[in-house]
Amino acid sequence: MKQFLVLFLVLGSLKAQTYQPTWDSVDKRSTPVWFSDAKFGIFIHWGTYSVPAYALVLPGKLAYAEWYWNAMTRGRSDPKADDLQKGTWDFHQKVYGADFPYQNFAPQFRAELFDPDHWADVFARSGAKYVVLTSKHHEGFALWPSKEASATWGRPWNALETGPKRDVLGDLTEAVRRKGVRMGFYYSLYEWYNPLWLYDKPRYVRQHMFPQFKDLVTNYKPAFIFSDGEWEMTSAEWHTPELLAWLFNESPVKDEVVVNDRWGSDTRHKHGGYWTTEYTAGMSGIDHPWEENRGMGVSYGYNRAEGLDVYHTARELVAILVDTVSRGGNLLLDIGPKADGTIPVMMEERLLAMGDWLKINGEAIYGTKPWKVTRQWSAGEVPKVEYNKEYSSAYDVTKLIEKSQPEQAHIEVFFTAKDKNLYAILPHWSGHSLLLKDVTQTQSVRLLGSDVPLKFKVSKSGTLVELPELPEELRQQPAWALRVSQ
Repeated sequence: MKQFLVLFLVLGSLKAQTYQPTWDSVDKRSTPVWFSDAKFGIFIHWGTYSVPAYALVLPGKLAYAEWYWNAMTRGRSDPKADDLQKGTWDFHQKVYGADFPYQNFAPQFRAELFDPDHWADVFARSGAKYVVLTSKHHEGFALWPSKEASATWGRPWNALETGPKRDVLGDLTEAVRRKGVRMGFYYSLYEWYNPLWLYDKPRYVRQHMFPQFKDLVTNYKPAFIFSDGEWEMTSAEWHTPELLAWLFNESPVKDEVVVNDRWGSDTRHKHGGYWTTEYTAGMSGIDHPWEENRGMGVSYGYNRAEGLDVYHTARELVAILVDTVSRGGNLLLDIGPKADGTIPVMMEERLLAMGDWLKINGEAIYGTKPWKVTRQWSAGEVPKVEYNKEYSSAYDVTKLIEKSQPEQAHIEVFFTAKDKNLYAILPHWSGHSLLLKDVTQTQSVRLLGSDVPLKFKVSKSGTLVELPELPEELRQQPAWALRVSQ
């Protein structure tokens, strides 16, 4: 009875935890467990930038179409403008004319074919466990009826008042939740050309950002908040520890909500919730929750200039997911819908292909933890990889799984673990056997998707697994997962 009372008091004190508006206090809040178990989410960049839907594609460079307004503005007037910015301004003059202001794209963002139930169905079938929609990007255009957006811009600047003339954020939120998938939002702290931001930043924080953020959270109850656009001021200037204390103490999602680390120029990989990486190798060798976010090509918003060669194949996207999860991370994979409200067919096809793979192999992904090693290399020189970068690194796991050069090692197996099971995920099914090195406590081996146990032999060097001929229904998979019970 005494032990039960102590446990009750401890649990009660945890539930009643009050966070102070300081990083020392706010950082003590653990990221809710659901996030680390979910592993796979879908990012959606959709807004007025989906109308021009353009960024100049340059080899080896990221080209974000959602930065169109900023790129065209700098390309027009900044003597230090880069090739992407100059190219955007050239495109804008050619297609829309030099006198066409960006704001005039808003009425053309009509979303006339937007079907939130279809979107939600695609997301559920993809195997994603959470969805993150841009509530507003750096342009400040809000996808919900935000009174602050139109008030500080001095014009209709939300989706209910112009463009779609509907609460697209609310409609999608309801549809996604009906499918049993968690819903969250991306929220940009700053807005490039908001008049209040340009002329009085402290007032912008007090009168625009704070009330707008609270309105979004209070009315739509996100399970996830991806903050961004934080880099021009410190967290003290943004007052974000105060905002997060409200979120964790008083908001309707205080117990469920997951947040990231983008809350000021001083916070990435230091403060907030999970750590973010963007078009990088991700993190390695850390205990802290983290997430790699990226598009299927080199943009988040839909970019009409991207060709087939820019898009990752379904096999490559599965490899990126497996690689990320093997090191303890989540993958937030972006799609960029069109201005008419449709998901590009290629993006939908990729999501459904990932879902087909996860139906069979999700056991090796969801709820797993990193094993003592995350991958097994073949013989040869192991390439050097730069992990733990915040943004943009030259890393392509799809090249590391291919047998490119005889003297260079390639990844034979990725590992994940859950309960007493080890999962060996094979990017290739080749040869008649595979040695799982240092796996010496094996009791049984099964290929996920098949009920037939595989033959194996344990020795001091590991477990030698016989790889049989694959059944036809499993032959075309992008990767194969073995459950090694120990």
